Amino acid sequence: MSDANPARTSLKQEEMNKLRDYLMQAVHRELENNPAALQSNGGMISELLEKAYERTRLQLSPTLREQVFHDVTDNLMGYGPIQPLLDEPEVTEVMVNAYNSVYVERNGRLEKTGVQFDDDAHVLRVIERIVLPLGRRIDADSPAVDARLPDGSRVNAIVPPVAIDGPSLTIRKFSKERLGIQDLINFGSITEPMAEFLEACVKAHLNIVISGGTGSGKTTLLNILSGFIPEEERIVTIEDAAELQLQQDHVVRLETKAANLDGMGEMTIRQLVRNSLRMRPDRIVVGEVRGGEALDMLQAMNTGHDGSLTTVHANTPRDASSRLETLTLMAGMELPLRIVREQIASAVDVIVQQSRLPDGARKVTYITEVGGMEGDTVVMTDVFKFEQTGTDAEGNALGELRPTGIRPMFMHRLEAAGFKLGAQIFLPATDNQPLVERRRRR
Repeated sequence: MSDANPARTSLKQEEMNKLRDYLMQAVHRELENNPAALQSNGGMISELLEKAYERTRLQLSPTLREQVFHDVTDNLMGYGPIQPLLDEPEVTEVMVNAYNSVYVERNGRLEKTGVQFDDDAHVLRVIERIVLPLGRRIDADSPAVDARLPDGSRVNAIVPPVAIDGPSLTIRKFSKERLGIQDLINFGSITEPMAEFLEACVKAHLNIVISGGTGSGKTTLLNILSGFIPEEERIVTIEDAAELQLQQDHVVRLETKAANLDGMGEMTIRQLVRNSLRMRPDRIVVGEVRGGEALDMLQAMNTGHDGSLTTVHANTPRDASSRLETLTLMAGMELPLRIVREQIASAVDVIVQQSRLPDGARKVTYITEVGGMEGDTVVMTDVFKFEQTGTDAEGNALGELRPTGIRPMFMHRLEAAGFKLGAQIFLPATDNQPLVERRRRR
């Protein structure tokens, strides 16, 4: 490129791509001789980039030159074209469907961006840059990777032949700001009475399952509720990709491990749950149950590990119960369905439904008590729920989070733990009717 016209101030897209490739190759050659430059916070790379650009004898406008330098630096040190999206605070998730189709979730809403990769090979290079330092491989024989970035962000990558339209990448960003229960109240995701009730449930060692769909905020809520666990208790957390940010000192964090190239060394959620029972935990917090570990989790809840917390993918509390049934049966124990339901009814005290509404808002839409068995059915009663009344002109959901007027049957456990919640917490503001009293069914 040394014979380029010095007076030229603009380039076509194809020429821009050639310039970026040339600069990247030139810097790469220098880095091969000095790998430590990658650790210089970009200082050395900037110098090498400047020298390589001078050799082209191009005179781009300052804006265009800065953009080219930024693109090259992102490819060398960051994650290519999506790096600016990852740097944007309002973006919570980046989704690469194909090299020319990139979406983000911004402020709770999905948006298509104008960001594009050069081609499928460019996407694959970025994926490899992400997963190789994590000790993972991705190729035709191992076409999917689920991993955690050093900053805690979750990554899922999948490539051909499984991904038909080319490599796909999804990054759920790790929130650097740790949210608390007051933040959820300020956001309108939960009310103060609901927050007070859930705090009492956690501290009184009730077993809680947080239910919700993908991206509904289950992990965020689990993280916040875990913050109510007293400092003196020993907590074991178990996750596929570690996201929880517990502030207590007495915490042991466990994370699953994929098998190595020989198919050895895998550690699953189920193995970690079983192992945690030998670690003298006061609390077991499982990021998400999605397989046969549900049986081990229920047995732990039923055998002295009260106060355990976990999440499950489901759209309603009743669906969460059914989902736990299915997952428990996946353990391969061939248990009768009634026995499975009895395990669930005996182990789980509260199901908290977290939902992502059409307008992008995330709310706790149900707090439901699991009250035992009646015949072959698990008895469930809503204590709080979100009643939607409509939508406004901007598409925002209108409604109210309110109690149902039913007092949960485990109130004696809350009182024994020192929580004497007033009757007004469970009474709708417009009701003067007495609280409904119920007995636990078996």
